[in-house]
Amino acid sequence: MQEEVARYLKKKVKVGSLDVHPTEKALVVNYELEATILGQLGDAMLGDKKECQKIIRLKSLNNNTDVAALAQEVVDKCKLIHPSKLSEVQHLISYLLTRKETGKDGQISLEPPPCDGSVETANLNQLDAYMEMLYEEMPDKVRGASLILQVARNPDYLEELCKNETVLGALARVLREDWKKSLDLSYNIVYTFFCFSVFTEFHTVISHFKIGSLCMDIIDGELQRTDQYREQLTKRKKGGELGSDPTRLQQDYERNLKKYQTVVEKQDQVLRVCTYLLLNIAEDVRVEEKMRRKNIVGLLIRMLERESPDLLLLVVSFLKKLSVYMENKDDMADLNIVEKVSRLVCTENSDLLNVTVRLLLNLSFDAGLRAKMIKVGLLPKLVALVPEERHQQAVLAVLYHLSVDDKCKSMFTYTDCIPTVMKLMLNSSGPQVPLELMALAVNLAANKRNAQLICEGTGLKLLMKRALKYRDPLLTKMIRNIAQHDGPTRALFTEFVGELCEVVSSGCSDEFVLECVGVLGNLSLPDLDYCQLLTKYNLIDWIKDSLLPDAVEDDLALEVVVLLGTVAGDQAAAELIVNTGILTSLLNLLNAKQEDDEVVLQIVYVFYQLTRHEITRPEVISTTEVPAYLIDLMHDKNTEIRRVCDTTLDIISENDNDWAVRIQCHKFRWYNSQWLDMVEEAENVDTMGGEEMAGGEEGLGHSYLHHSDVLDHQGLYSDGMSSPESEEYPGINGHTDTSRPGSNYTNRFSADLEQFADELLKKAGV
Repeated sequence: MQEEVARYLKKKVKVGSLDVHPTEKALVVNYELEATILGQLGDAMLGDKKECQKIIRLKSLNNNTDVAALAQEVVDKCKLIHPSKLSEVQHLISYLLTRKETGKDGQISLEPPPCDGSVETANLNQLDAYMEMLYEEMPDKVRGASLILQVARNPDYLEELCKNETVLGALARVLREDWKKSLDLSYNIVYTFFCFSVFTEFHTVISHFKIGSLCMDIIDGELQRTDQYREQLTKRKKGGELGSDPTRLQQDYERNLKKYQTVVEKQDQVLRVCTYLLLNIAEDVRVEEKMRRKNIVGLLIRMLERESPDLLLLVVSFLKKLSVYMENKDDMADLNIVEKVSRLVCTENSDLLNVTVRLLLNLSFDAGLRAKMIKVGLLPKLVALVPEERHQQAVLAVLYHLSVDDKCKSMFTYTDCIPTVMKLMLNSSGPQVPLELMALAVNLAANKRNAQLICEGTGLKLLMKRALKYRDPLLTKMIRNIAQHDGPTRALFTEFVGELCEVVSSGCSDEFVLECVGVLGNLSLPDLDYCQLLTKYNLIDWIKDSLLPDAVEDDLALEVVVLLGTVAGDQAAAELIVNTGILTSLLNLLNAKQEDDEVVLQIVYVFYQLTRHEITRPEVISTTEVPAYLIDLMHDKNTEIRRVCDTTLDIISENDNDWAVRIQCHKFRWYNSQWLDMVEEAENVDTMGGEEMAGGEEGLGHSYLHHSDVLDHQGLYSDGMSSPESEEYPGINGHTDTSRPGSNYTNRFSADLEQFADELLKKAGV
């Protein structure tokens, strides 16, 4: 019935990432295949998605290859690779050239098979004879498996060998029954099946004979055997079975140590070919999920204790592949992967080091694992790798993730990271600094001590010069982070204020201008003549135009308001702001953006700054609607908005008696709103003739809310002016914590509000 109804099959391919094969000279294209069966009317009847990979093997790749031509050929022949990725393909092929070859003479190669004394040359026509050897004693089994392996190592014979299910079945049976008896036998048979695993079309052979599951059993068994050997060796070293003769003890220990080392070398070969086979068949996500359920992560992490670089390269590559899934990453975290892999960061094997760093990059998306990386001392080791071009991009990405955590930012101070980053940025060719490098620099500049190190010598001058030359918004964002720190660092910006103002007044509204406005907004400098700057660079008209609703992007409008808050700290500049009608523009913007807490907060802060100056305070209070807006915002759900409003209203109350009464009345009614509603309801019932209300409740209502002078009661508030709510805020009681979730500018308020609180206390005689 399904075939009758379905008219045709619709396929949709979504291309993902492009990467290199971890061990072969091949490119791996990840893509998602979505298949949908459509009915007679074109409606979807059945659909499914599958994560797939296409491996593009570059067999002819060598040192004489024209990389550009080969990259173009790959893009032309593979429909999954868009022409826009030509440069990426070329880069990946160049990277493959730096790795050692994985094959010779067209044969699949891992390592030369262990020598078993045989010099026979295998023949495809003798497969039946080789199979008969598998039923003999162990030496013949090893010899027969070795000869079959010779046949399988030639890719031209694999298709013929695949059809001989009898031979493959015999190999699988012998491996399942005898793998514990001979490492050579295990190696030869697994290697044979590995030859099939190299090609996706032969993966059905692996799954049919359940070789993947068997390989995991072999890995587990060999690791247990190693633990037993190591335990026996430790006992012999202590001499528990040989009495107290030290000479005999030492000789026995050395003899067993050599045996142990020989076994470990053979085990490493078996473990490597088993791991390689599993890695190849893990191209299928469903197979990979089955491996996860059988604890492949645990086996791989146990193998991290081995010493063979070739084995470790495969193990770490496999872990890197698995780590992109959260379940696998969590399993790795539970098994202390960071501690296990940290020793590999010091390896001299460049391939192993590169894949180790990329594994750490995948793991660094987890905050807990980032903390472990710091704990085990990986930070200085990673910083030391930054100058190495091959590892630079991945290392910078890991360091960027580490720098996201505020506790970690300060630890970069004790490394050579900042000088190295500065050198790379300033020596970068072209207008664009690499994104990973710039992201790390922006995060580091958010720490005060790091910012001081960046500005040492001519550091800030060189950064400003490059930022202005290339109009680089990311570099300017870094400079903006530096400018947010008070102290001597901020004072260094004085000589650049004019250039920044020129950029702002140019009329552009791009990202670079946005960041320049942000830098100016952070420059609260006591010796800076803001009034002259506003006049000289004609910034007043630009500010008024930018404050018009929807005239510019919201981000730029916010930065303009922040700049006004900084400029309004200067009395002359504050007077200029009031006289030029910017207050009206701010009120209009407040109406338009009343749902945006950040914009509202910054506008209220401008009002606060203007009410602090005696020369501008009367104008703000008497000729504008600022106090009324502040009263409306007194009880906003945002803590910081309430705090700044409350403090500003206290200033207004202190200097204007009429507004003081109105503000005090509003605070009283808000604080006692529930009681007032109850009394009003009682009075309404009484007015309507409710006889049942006559008595105690009526008397209580009349006695409590009958006199209008109740607001004049000095015991209503603790200081006769501030509301009880205001006592919770730093501006009133002198606390220093002024952080507000989601705000980048809350540190602007602390010092100003605390200073005002001190003034209030002095006037109150405290």
